[in-house]
Amino acid sequence: MAAQTVMAEPQGRSRDVAVLSVPTDHVYVRHLAPLPGEDDGPRRVVRLEDPEDPWWPPPALEPAWLEARTDDFDIFHVHFGFDARSLVDLADVVDVLRSAGKPLVQTVHDLRNPHHTTRELHDAHLDVLVPAADVLITLTPGAAAEVAERWGCTALVLPHPHVVELDELRRRQARPVGNRDLFTVGLHLKSLRPCMSGVPVLDALLDATDALDGTRLRVDVHRDVVDPSGARHDPELVPALHRARDRGAQVEVHDYFDDDALWDYLEGLDASVLPYRYGTHSGWLEACRDLGTAVIAPDCGYYAEQGPVHSFHLQESGLDAASLVEAVRRAQAAGRPDPVPIQLREEQRRQVANAHATIYADLLR
Repeated sequence: MAAQTVMAEPQGRSRDVAVLSVPTDHVYVRHLAPLPGEDDGPRRVVRLEDPEDPWWPPPALEPAWLEARTDDFDIFHVHFGFDARSLVDLADVVDVLRSAGKPLVQTVHDLRNPHHTTRELHDAHLDVLVPAADVLITLTPGAAAEVAERWGCTALVLPHPHVVELDELRRRQARPVGNRDLFTVGLHLKSLRPCMSGVPVLDALLDATDALDGTRLRVDVHRDVVDPSGARHDPELVPALHRARDRGAQVEVHDYFDDDALWDYLEGLDASVLPYRYGTHSGWLEACRDLGTAVIAPDCGYYAEQGPVHSFHLQESGLDAASLVEAVRRAQAAGRPDPVPIQLREEQRRQVANAHATIYADLLR
């Protein structure tokens, strides 16, 4: 089946639509709302707050919890968190929704879970939810084509909205951009998710910056990877970080950045490397686009469809180091890109909000 792209027009206003999102407090979900002071389409969408106790695993995906609250919402919209529930729970959630006459919407963000070492469990979860959904949404035509191939279902394609808050984005985009002496390539390994290639990508980037004049490499990693007692400690990466420092890379070990520190970090880079061996879409990529940081992305998943990237070959089967060196060369030659203009992000936000409001209203007609 062909992917469908939604561009909805406002219609007559009716009553509010109560949406139980799983979750609500996530940057992607928050930015599905209309711009402040603007309408979002035929019905005002009211997203219910996330339960506070417990917040994980998501209570809304626990059948008994959900069954007791079906009068509180009109639409059930799943984004993330279903990997925390059993297949039986998810099947029972579908039954609860059907019995109560509540539509199920699912946004397919991940066709392969970046937190899982193998794909079987996530595939099984999707096998329950995707065919049961009344409406499917995804972020790229390639992901929609994969949904059609795997399940015979049509997914509507809606772009990923901005990640940086609009007021903050407006402030940062209004500042003058200073000159840089070196083209800075960043590799942030975070807490080394299972999907990440650490040592091979790091070594290839060291070769790239050695071979290209005017470049430098910055490597960031969380403390739980370096600390021997850390939950994500990786004994192979630690000596690689020492080698990187010896070869001139800037190596930074720290805890999670808050938003302001993360935006400062990304603005300090000319290009950010996504070291993913598998995956589908990326919020990090969108934050880079917001701030004018080039993205060097693997050819797994659908990153190149999500936004402009410099691609290299990295799959579960391994890394083509030469292609990563070439991607860094292309990124340096192209230079730091302009950020997506705030006006375009605002218009995209309007379209995405209106499209969701229209989907919900159509389901309730």
